[in-house]
Amino acid sequence: MKLHDLQPAEGGGVKTRKRVGRGIGSGTGKTSGKGHKGQNARSGGGVRPGFEGGQMPLFRRLPKRGFTNIFKKEYAVINISDLNAFEDGAEVTPEILINSGLIKKSKAKDGVRILGNGEINAKLNVKAQHFSKTAAEKIEAAGGKAEVI
Repeated sequence: MKLHDLQPAEGGGVKTRKRVGRGIGSGTGKTSGKGHKGQNARSGGGVRPGFEGGQMPLFRRLPKRGFTNIFKKEYAVINISDLNAFEDGAEVTPEILINSGLIKKSKAKDGVRILGNGEINAKLNVKAQHFSKTAAEKIEAAGGKAEVI
C-alpha cells in the first residue's frame, strides 16, 4: 500500500471545508455567514469564554469553598502486595518502581509511600520516603528490610 492508495473507510469520509466569502452561489458569500453588523460580525469580535453579556458570571456567583495547602506532599502510593513482582533479595527503590511501571513518575513528586494492603512473600530490601506501620511490619516479618530514604 502506498500513500496514494489511501482512502476513507466505507461510509465514512472526509467532510469538505466550508469556503466562505466565495460568491453568492456558494451560500456563504458576501458576509461569510456572519450576518449583518454586530459584535460577532466585526474583526476580532466575539466575547471571551464565560462572558454572559454583563450579567454576573456563574463562576463569580458561586461561593468560594475550602482551601489549597501549597505545602502538601504528593506521594506515589503502592501496596506491598504489588512488590511480589520482584524476586527474593532484590533492592526496591523509587527509580526501580518507576522503571518497572508500577508507579508513575508524575505522581511521585515528593517520593513513594508504601502501604500495607495485601501480603508479601518475597524477602526484599525496600527503600522509600514513607512506610505505613503495617507495611514496615509485614516487610520485616517476611525477612526483608524497610529503609526510609
